[in-house]
Amino acid sequence: MAPGQYLADPMKHTLQPIVTGSTVIGLKYNGGVLIAADTLASYGSQARYKNICRMKKVGQYTLLGASGEMSDFQYLSDMLDEMDVEDWLHEDGCSLSPDQYSSYIGRVMYNRRSKFNPLYNQLVIVGKKKDEAPLLSFVDHQGTAFKEDFIATGFGSYLAMPILRNEWRADISLAEAKALIVKCLQVCFYRDCKAYCKYQIGNCDASGVTISEPEAMDHFWGHGAWLEKQHEKAAIGTSDSW
Repeated sequence: MAPGQYLADPMKHTLQPIVTGSTVIGLKYNGGVLIAADTLASYGSQARYKNICRMKKVGQYTLLGASGEMSDFQYLSDMLDEMDVEDWLHEDGCSLSPDQYSSYIGRVMYNRRSKFNPLYNQLVIVGKKKDEAPLLSFVDHQGTAFKEDFIATGFGSYLAMPILRNEWRADISLAEAKALIVKCLQVCFYRDCKAYCKYQIGNCDASGVTISEPEAMDHFWGHGAWLEKQHEKAAIGTSDSW
């Protein structure tokens, strides 16, 4: 562009997330790794899309789960699909491992952050390639990446992580791991206004990768204190409302 000339349009960056997903939880168990998320994508504060799968199978051995902006998740999913097709076209009998996908996603997120145009997501990458150790890693919109035994994103980093720290153990079974994940999602549903009562669980083990159909969790809202008509009572003093 010649000196003194300007672009016809301004540079356009996403300024804030619009359609967002909440907590994603991942944890290792004896023989594999699980990932779970509810099925809600909120439009601002509106519970708009209630049947969204916030997990994606990547390659043969990997699952990706996303909190945050759903359009950015879709953009990243398209990039990974192109990468998977390119890998398949090599026809060398080799497939990318979960660790390689995790590293690639971390570099993409850091690259976008460095351009001041981040993808507004917190991502959980899980997988198990044949007889290799299971992988569970976290990547956020700034490119921060690390591996862990259990991870929760969004409000789950405050609500679910204490439960996981107390109850997770290295030899936890598949059934116990599923029960623990559902317990964490229940707590998030009670306390997070962007959470939902339907969820999906993804499983990666030596036999392959699966994502369950949406399931409804048990919940109870009939507690006596919640049913009292507090606003109909006569107020005696300011201290009574605290």
